[in-house]
Amino acid sequence: MFQLLLAVIYLSFISLGLPDALLGSAWPSMYQEFGAPVSYAGIISMIIAVGTIVSSLQSDRLTRKLGAGKVTAVSVAMTAIALLGFSFSHSFWLLCLWAIPYGLGAGSVDAALNNYVALHYTSRHMSWLHCMWGVGASVGPYIMGFALTGGQTWNMGYRYIAILQILLTVIIIFSLPLWKDRTASSGGDGAVLSEEVLSLKQVIKIPGAKEIMVTFFCYCALEATAGLWGSSYLALYHGVSAEDAAWFASLFYLGITIGRAASGFITMALDDTKMVRLGLVIIFVGLLLFFIPGGSGFAKAGLVLVGLGCAPVYPCIIHSTPQRFGAEKSQALIGIQMASAYVGTCLMPPVFGLIANHITIALFPVFLAAILVLMFVMHERTVRKCRK
Repeated sequence: MFQLLLAVIYLSFISLGLPDALLGSAWPSMYQEFGAPVSYAGIISMIIAVGTIVSSLQSDRLTRKLGAGKVTAVSVAMTAIALLGFSFSHSFWLLCLWAIPYGLGAGSVDAALNNYVALHYTSRHMSWLHCMWGVGASVGPYIMGFALTGGQTWNMGYRYIAILQILLTVIIIFSLPLWKDRTASSGGDGAVLSEEVLSLKQVIKIPGAKEIMVTFFCYCALEATAGLWGSSYLALYHGVSAEDAAWFASLFYLGITIGRAASGFITMALDDTKMVRLGLVIIFVGLLLFFIPGGSGFAKAGLVLVGLGCAPVYPCIIHSTPQRFGAEKSQALIGIQMASAYVGTCLMPPVFGLIANHITIALFPVFLAAILVLMFVMHERTVRKCRK
């Protein structure tokens, strides 16, 4: 039965990824219908991000009251309702309204699922589950493309994803009895919880907490910046064609997905700390390739290698949280780590955009290298403090 629950969690991770790339793939059709500026996609994205940050910070409180299973069911249901709302919307402001439950649902389920898997499953499953997120993120645009090329509107693309999310909600509801852990002793579904809800101030005082928050901020800042600006860097600085640059940008994300599939096997030989270090070393080697003169070939290979290096970092840091900080504190820590991650994703790509616009896009690898150095230092400080 425990393996049946694992299959449900795998489906949940695929569903987490399904809506993530929908806005980007549908926006060229959407903004013309609304008569809105193309830049307005950023407003919707920011509303979703704020919702995810808020719900991530509340994940400890919600999980204590409801348990991870019920939080997952409610959160996926909220996301499904929001996506259904998107599919019936015909104005920009309605999209902004539906973006609120979308963001709130996404943050809660992300933190709850990650903590549950970190507590109850091995590191390889954490890597493979995040690989499944990549599968979902890749399939979402294909579903939207199917709707658009089939003569339907973008609304139907959102509706298809909403229906899939509704089906998943039903599956999760029927699976709720499976979420009771056989060894843990407290919490709505057997999760190990602290005696009180930890506030942000209390969490920050935990040795290593500030450092791991910065580590997460840096990781997502690096991944999001590389994913958003990698193609532009190849095209504008190295003169690569737009089509070729876009292809290698997609390989960056493919590298993350394939890397996480491979990481699941490598974790059988290396622990989480060593896996994170391995990933950071691979990112470093990838960035070094950007500085080798001689055309765009090294830069292209570097971008793909950075993607491969990113693969183990996120899931292995998450999986190591209960061991480092204690199972009773892990939900609070993971919720705050998720919030830090979303802040990094939202803040740093626009910061580099300003640098590229006002200075030069040639600083792309320098910017990533600076983030990588800070991430490495903060991760090592976390490891050192949690050993004491």
